[in-house]
Amino acid sequence: MTTPFEALATPPGFVPRDGVAGAEGIMALCDALKASRAALAERDAAELADALGRIGERFLDPGDPLRREALALLPASSGLSAEMATEVLDGMAADWTGPRLGALLESELGDATVLDAFVRRQGDASVPGSRVMAVGPSLCVQIVAGSVPGVGVTALLRSLLVKGPTLLKPGRGDTVLPRLFARGLAEADRALAAALAVVYWRGGNPALESAALAFADVVTAYGSDGTVADLRSRAPVTARFVPYHHRVSVGVVGREALTDAAAPRTAADVARAVALFDQRGCVSPQLLYVEEGGECSCAGFAEALGVALSDLERTLPTGPLDGAAASALHQARGVAELTAGSEGSHARSRIIHGGAAPWTVLLETSPEGAPGRFPPVGRVARVRPVARLDALPALLAPLSPHLQTVGVAGLGARLDDFARALGQLGAVRVAPFSAVPFPPPWWHHDGGGPLRDLLRFVDLEA
Repeated sequence: MTTPFEALATPPGFVPRDGVAGAEGIMALCDALKASRAALAERDAAELADALGRIGERFLDPGDPLRREALALLPASSGLSAEMATEVLDGMAADWTGPRLGALLESELGDATVLDAFVRRQGDASVPGSRVMAVGPSLCVQIVAGSVPGVGVTALLRSLLVKGPTLLKPGRGDTVLPRLFARGLAEADRALAAALAVVYWRGGNPALESAALAFADVVTAYGSDGTVADLRSRAPVTARFVPYHHRVSVGVVGREALTDAAAPRTAADVARAVALFDQRGCVSPQLLYVEEGGECSCAGFAEALGVALSDLERTLPTGPLDGAAASALHQARGVAELTAGSEGSHARSRIIHGGAAPWTVLLETSPEGAPGRFPPVGRVARVRPVARLDALPALLAPLSPHLQTVGVAGLGARLDDFARALGQLGAVRVAPFSAVPFPPPWWHHDGGGPLRDLLRFVDLEA
C-alpha cells in the first residue's frame, strides 16, 4: 500500500491502527511512543549515554557493517562525494560516543542524576534542603532539515539522552544516518528503541505535521525562517518550541595571520571551513573579512584561498552538480566577471574560480553590504577588505538576527574584546577556522542549551 509517509524506523511491533497510514498512522505512532515513556524514565541517565554511545561508536569502526552501509548510501542520498561523506561522518559521529555524550550531560546539567531523581540545588544555600529534578518531554517531535547528513542523529540523541520519546522527521538529504542509527539501536536495545521512530515524507505535509505536533510537548524545528515560523504557528501553545532557523556564518582574518609565513596555512584552514558539507552547513562561512595592513594583502589572500580550495578539490571533491545547478553557477560567474570588468583598469574586484570544479572566490572592493545573491552552488567565498576590525560589528549588523558562527584567525590579544562585541551583536559562537565545521556537542546551539532547552525543571522545597 502506498502511504504518504515512510516509516523508516518505528517502535518494535508497531503497526498503524487498522493498517491505516497517513495522519491516523502518525497519531497511532505518537501513542506508541508516549507509552514507552514510563520504561524510559526508569533508565539511569549515565547508562542511557553508554547505551546510545555504543551505537554511535559503530559509525566510527571501519569494520562495522553499519558504517560500511552508511558510507555506501551517503553519497547518493546526500549529494556529497564519497570522500566528503566519509569526512562528514567521521566528524559528526565523533560526538555520538559514550564519553562525548557523558561530557554533554555533565556540561549541561553538572550532575546527570538530576534526570533520575531530586538532587540538591548546586550552589544554593539560601533554602537548605531545596532540591531539583529535570524532566524530559513526554514526546519530542523533531522536524529536521536535510542539508547536512548527521544532524538528525545528533537531534534524536539529545532528546533520548534526556529520556524523551522521539519522533524524528529527517530532511531528504539526511534519511540514511537516522534510519541506520535506529536500526542499530533496535538490534542492541529493543526497549530503548521503542522510544524512537524515524519517519519521512516528501516536502511539507501539513496534515502529517499537524498530527504529530498535536501530541508533542517539545518541538524542535530546523529549516528556513518560513518553515520554522509555520511550524511554530501550528505547534500547541503548551509545547516548548525550540527553533533552529536560517543562519549565516562569516570569517575574520586579522593581520597576525597574514604574514608571508602564516598566510598559506590560514588560507588552508579557511578553505576547509568553507568546503566542509559543500558549504551547506549553518556553520559554513560565506563571507570573509580580511584586515588590511598585513604582509599578505587582501588580494593576495584571495589568491591563496583559491589555491587552497583547488587543493581540497583533489582530496575532498565537491559533490556532483545537476544540470540546473551547473548552469546557474556558470551564469553567476559570467555576471561576476562582467561586473568586475566594467569597473575599469583600476578595479580591485575580481573573480577566481576552478573552472569545471565548482569552487569560487569573489574578491570584492568594499567591506559593506550583505553577502549577496551569488547562488549557493558549490563552494563560494566572498572576500572583502576591512581597514579596522572595530568597524566590523556595524558592518555585520544587518546579519544580526541570523548571525551564528564567526571563524577567526590572527586576532591575538584583540580576540576577547572582538568576541564580546560580536556576542552583543548576535553571534552565538566564535571559533578558530580549524574548529568551525564541527562544534563540540555541548556548544550552545543557536545560543541555547542543547539539552536544557528540552527540559522542564521541578523544584522541591524543604
